[in-house]
Amino acid sequence: MRQFATPAMSGPVTLTVAGTRMSISPTVLGEHLKMQPDAKGRLVPALDSKGLLADPAVARPIAEVTQSPSDAVPRLGADGRVLLGAESRTGREVTATALSKAVLPLLTRSGPARTGELATAAVQPDFTSAEARRLGIKEKVSSFTVEFPAAPYRITNIGRAVELINGSVVQPGEEWSFNRTVGERTPENGFVDGIMINDGQYVKSPGGGVSAVATTMFNALFFAGVKPVEYGAHSFYIERYPEGREATVAWGTLDLRWINDSGHPLYIQAESTDTSLTITLLGTKKYDEIRATKGPRTNITQPAKRTGSGPTCEVQTPLEGFDVSVGRVFVQGGKEVKREEFKTHYTPRDEVTCTPEPGTGAEPGQRRGRRLRKLRKPREPRSPRSPRSPRRPRPPGPPRPRPPPRTPPPPPEPRASARRPDGRNDGGRRTDRAPEPGRRVIFRGRTVHAGSHGRPEVLQLGS
Repeated sequence: MRQFATPAMSGPVTLTVAGTRMSISPTVLGEHLKMQPDAKGRLVPALDSKGLLADPAVARPIAEVTQSPSDAVPRLGADGRVLLGAESRTGREVTATALSKAVLPLLTRSGPARTGELATAAVQPDFTSAEARRLGIKEKVSSFTVEFPAAPYRITNIGRAVELINGSVVQPGEEWSFNRTVGERTPENGFVDGIMINDGQYVKSPGGGVSAVATTMFNALFFAGVKPVEYGAHSFYIERYPEGREATVAWGTLDLRWINDSGHPLYIQAESTDTSLTITLLGTKKYDEIRATKGPRTNITQPAKRTGSGPTCEVQTPLEGFDVSVGRVFVQGGKEVKREEFKTHYTPRDEVTCTPEPGTGAEPGQRRGRRLRKLRKPREPRSPRSPRSPRRPRPPGPPRPRPPPRTPPPPPEPRASARRPDGRNDGGRRTDRAPEPGRRVIFRGRTVHAGSHGRPEVLQLGS
């Protein structure tokens, strides 16, 4: 073991990556190097190459000389046709296996011999320029935009979902899934807590706000004329979305899925700002136009009132429930060739008010403690006092006569010791008189004041 450990920690290891030299110190090596027994029980060196590759001292210089692959990016030209806005690019990366092969042989060497070459591997983009040209993506099939009020959680969650969706390619006959593409809405996946609907009520939950992305995608597929497989509207209507043409998602229970039955590949282009998001499907149109119709609201139901509590409670304004029917009209050659109907039922959006958590009795402006008191406003600083004028000198005159000295009072006469009926002495204290009003006494183990009639009055703590 000493034969390996001594040279291994004798100095740094120098590697050449893509023509650039980088050094790994003995301290960094020691954190990821250990000895462990092999199949024959002999101690052999073991390098945690994954941990070493992720170590900032190694990851930073490698990131400077390698690059991630980039996909081809189609875009719309001025004439409405699709062009390649950016060509694809092959990336280069260093793998944990390559790092282990480069470092381990150098650990038993010394001096200038502790140098070696670190190989890189090519990484192909997911969507190459050649593939983009071969797919025949030539025009905008559909596009839809949803606007929303700006909120930090919406900006984060919507932006993250858009990032995961953008650049997806759906081949003819393939199914696209929101949950499969975006993944579970967790902090590890880049999502934060936001507002969602649960049991007909707004609550705080991870991933709140992504329903705006689902609604935008639903309308993009609606006007592209492709076939929806699974979708579901919100339990109650949200005014910023089109009636009957909106969708929500929930991990593990509700997905948004559709099949590309256009006969041509579709490229999904998604982008967002702090207050809006747009999803565009690029490919080849199957129909000249897709139109939407909407019927009147029916089966109108009035909302109720509810009261909630706890940290997840959110105030909710009332809105009626109703049924609505939306039509999708397929137009080819100026004529209607097909029509579909989408029926949606919305429950009433009850009015919800939030109350303090049970047991606290907390009101706005109060805090927990032995007694709940309204928080006092800080006192305003007093204005500085004006400086006093100097005291005027007393005019000269005869000295004042001093008063005669006081005669000391005569000493108190000795009091006879009171005798109890049982013959015991009470130490000279009077027991046949109540305490004088205003005096502090001890009453049943507590400090009290004598009242105006000599009766004890208990003082309230904190009053």
